[in-house]
Amino acid sequence: MDVKFLIFKKGKKKIKRFQYTAIDDATRMRVLKVYDRHTQANAIDFFKYIQKKFPFKIAMIRTDNGHEFQAKFHWEVLDHGIKHVYIRKGTPRLNGKVERSHRTDKEEFYYHLNYKNDKDLKRKVEEWEKLYNLYRPHGGLKGKTPFERLQEKLKK
Repeated sequence: MDVKFLIFKKGKKKIKRFQYTAIDDATRMRVLKVYDRHTQANAIDFFKYIQKKFPFKIAMIRTDNGHEFQAKFHWEVLDHGIKHVYIRKGTPRLNGKVERSHRTDKEEFYYHLNYKNDKDLKRKVEEWEKLYNLYRPHGGLKGKTPFERLQEKLKK
């Protein structure tokens, strides 16, 4: 789980948004949600959101040491019976799958994005998440989509 800082320009005004991202190590399925603030409350909200969105039970969450993933978030995760592991400070490569997915977001989605307002941005992020999970082939999955990988895992 990670957060990507986004800056959009609306005329001369800069608008800050934060994309929270959760990615499953085994399937590369992702859940995305954009917030206007970078807080523990939003991290907790996102944690609750991903529990509903992922089509399987979450066993562990790995995060960086950002302020949004500290005490309140940590205890919320543990209270749900899920293990919470911090990656070592200064080692974003240990969260490589989510970091790589953020690069894909930048190159394939945000670079081409035009939106009217936060409601429109939310809708477009949801469409991108669906495209990424259901239709976009992944090199790390030998050309399969995350959904196809999930189907394989469910058959085992």
